[in-house]
Amino acid sequence: MLLDLSEEHKEHLAFLPRVNSSVVAEFGRIAVEFLRRGANPKIYEGAARKLNVSSDTVQHGVEGLIYLLTESSKLMISELDFQDSVFVLGFSEELNKLLLQLYLDNRKEIRTILSELAPDLPSYHSLEWRLDVQLASRSLRQQIKPSVTIKLHLNQNGDRNTKVLQTDPATLMHLVQQLEQALEEMKTNHCRRVVRSIK
Repeated sequence: MLLDLSEEHKEHLAFLPRVNSSVVAEFGRIAVEFLRRGANPKIYEGAARKLNVSSDTVQHGVEGLIYLLTESSKLMISELDFQDSVFVLGFSEELNKLLLQLYLDNRKEIRTILSELAPDLPSYHSLEWRLDVQLASRSLRQQIKPSVTIKLHLNQNGDRNTKVLQTDPATLMHLVQQLEQALEEMKTNHCRRVVRSIK
């Protein structure tokens, strides 16, 4: 699987061939440090002074490198796919090997950092449901009042919690239609592009 880099990311990475390999290695260290502790503008300013460029140029170069490393680590792309993804950027062989080594050395740590940043949302475990129908009451002899009771079991942080929901069939049917419509919407080209950019 190859990475799909936008023109903006390619522009940010275009700064890397203009500096020597030790600077690119330092940018890689700064990129991993950025993921660990967040941005530090002083580092960008210091590197910009040493290289005689603007701090924005350095920042964009590091951000491009961060994107390249995080997306590659997130997708767990192979060495060959990483080399092919970087090859389209037109870098020298030495720079391509350096970027590959940066990726191989840091991908496990980057995946660990990304997994810690991900929100821990409840996940589905099981579902129980029951349909109750009230046929009559003391005041009304012929009355049909259906209700659906749903018991939803969720997992979160290793704990299992239960939510009980009760609704009438008309509301449940409306909810099902809305969810089916949302699933159909996810199949459109626009939604696929949005999802790809979020990943």
